[in-house]
Amino acid sequence: MNAQLATRDSGIISLGDWIITLIVLAIPIVNIVMLFVWAFSDGTHPSKQNFCRAYLILALIAIVLFILFAVMGGMAAMMAARSGGGF
Repeated sequence: MNAQLATRDSGIISLGDWIITLIVLAIPIVNIVMLFVWAFSDGTHPSKQNFCRAYLILALIAIVLFILFAVMGGMAAMMAARSGGGF
């Protein structure tokens, strides 16, 4: 693994590169594609690769929580409708 890291450029990513990265991530649909490209490409800088992997993990957690709360809200609405409002 150390040999693989040595072959990639491990210098500092410039401010301009980070600004371009954030602009690309602000574009709908393109951002999802580029996150996967940067997260799993061998030629990507390790810092950007780790950032994209962390972003994807947090997005996955947010999606799971959204689905969980949507199901819980739907079940609560069904229970309230079934009981006639409850007041």
